[in-house]
Amino acid sequence: MEYEVVIGLETHAELATVTKLFCGCSTKFGAEPNTQVCPVCLGMPGVLPVMNKKAFEYALKAAVALSCEINNFTNFDRKSYYYPDLPKNYQISQNYHNLGINGYMDIIVNGSVKKIHIHNVHLEEEAGKLIHSEDSGANYSLVDFNRAGVPLLEIVSSPDMRNVNEVDSYMQTLRKILLYTEISDCKMQEGSLRFEASISLRKKGSDKLGNRVEIKNLNSMKSVIKAIEYEAARQSELLDGGKAIDRETRLWDEVNGKSARMRSKEEAQDYRYFPEPDLLPVLIDEKWLSTIKSSIPELPLEKKQRYIESFKLSDYDAGVLTEEKVLINLFEECVKIMDRPKAFCNWITNDLLREVKDKKLDINDLKIKPKQLASLVEIIEKGTISSTIAKEVFSEMIQTGKEPQKIIEEKGMAQISDEGLIESVVDKVIANNPNVIEDYKKGKKNALAFLVGQVMKETKGKANPKIVNELLSKKIVDIN
Repeated sequence: MEYEVVIGLETHAELATVTKLFCGCSTKFGAEPNTQVCPVCLGMPGVLPVMNKKAFEYALKAAVALSCEINNFTNFDRKSYYYPDLPKNYQISQNYHNLGINGYMDIIVNGSVKKIHIHNVHLEEEAGKLIHSEDSGANYSLVDFNRAGVPLLEIVSSPDMRNVNEVDSYMQTLRKILLYTEISDCKMQEGSLRFEASISLRKKGSDKLGNRVEIKNLNSMKSVIKAIEYEAARQSELLDGGKAIDRETRLWDEVNGKSARMRSKEEAQDYRYFPEPDLLPVLIDEKWLSTIKSSIPELPLEKKQRYIESFKLSDYDAGVLTEEKVLINLFEECVKIMDRPKAFCNWITNDLLREVKDKKLDINDLKIKPKQLASLVEIIEKGTISSTIAKEVFSEMIQTGKEPQKIIEEKGMAQISDEGLIESVVDKVIANNPNVIEDYKKGKKNALAFLVGQVMKETKGKANPKIVNELLSKKIVDIN
């Protein structure tokens, strides 16, 4: 391409508070429509908002985690526009004194670190939700105001990304930061994490930005990537044809894989911002800010690097472990109990994630506890069960939450280490497979593996593999 793609993202994350930003209504997802509302979040005449301190602190925490300059004086503004799901006909947001500005976030792309600048971080209230009828010929929509007034964090990046790999890394890294700091649950399927992409093209080597197009209605990270790829191609085709790119907002059509014009892009003056008269400014002193800073945990890239250096894990393993906070908590608690980081890493990144995928489990609702996984590793090291049996035990642990020793006892899974008992099975396998014995003597080493497999099959996987190998090797050599 003769063009360079310039990409910026706006991220909206619903904060993990139990009540809304300016009233005491619940933020719980999935309630019956219009059951979590009150005169304040419905914008009734004469009501006054009262700010949710926890929501403000979550937003402040995000700004600090993203290395922003914190405005010690901040206030709210009215953003005036009409939507059917915006009950007040204006939104309380921040425009003149954003909570955080001039921040940054490091991302890793193809093994290299790139700094993405954060233009601003601010707090605002969520709008409601329109439900469009799917009935044939229907000409109406329903509105649910349960979401109206939910605290919403907006993070605006600078247009620093140049391809979809950088965009993907940015989204994944930002999601991790929000999860690590427990600011948001980031459930995109519930709308608590959303992205809007701004895309423009310019001639390679040029410093002048082209007209940007904002894409809305992106319901997943995959949709963001597809929309950017489509929009870059669409704009490139227009420019090649000598046409101008309109500054506009477009909606993404996931079914047809294309964007469609929604409206011309508004400027700040179109919203007629002015300071919110019903809310006092907020002054952030050093003591408050220091408390927030001390609550920030170790962040994703730092944690990954520590795992590589301290636990000698591979870059891949450390990356998988740090994908989800629940995996981190399980791993770190296990290592505190027993110093076997590589063993725990293998169980979590391989067996646990496979079980989650195969059985379609919710990773946040697993029943296995750190003490149970540590106990399983200890049982394996003692030789009580084989690695094959251990996988069966582990699968049941995840689903039932039972102790590994109890599962082993209930199902009679303990490993057989009685040499005399194993020898009788070995003799039987040798007697039943004379051709395989001949193949082994002719140099076909995989024949031994077949015989080991037959012994394990006869003992239902319970025979001690070390004893089986030793006995087979010795007896085959002694056969004339």
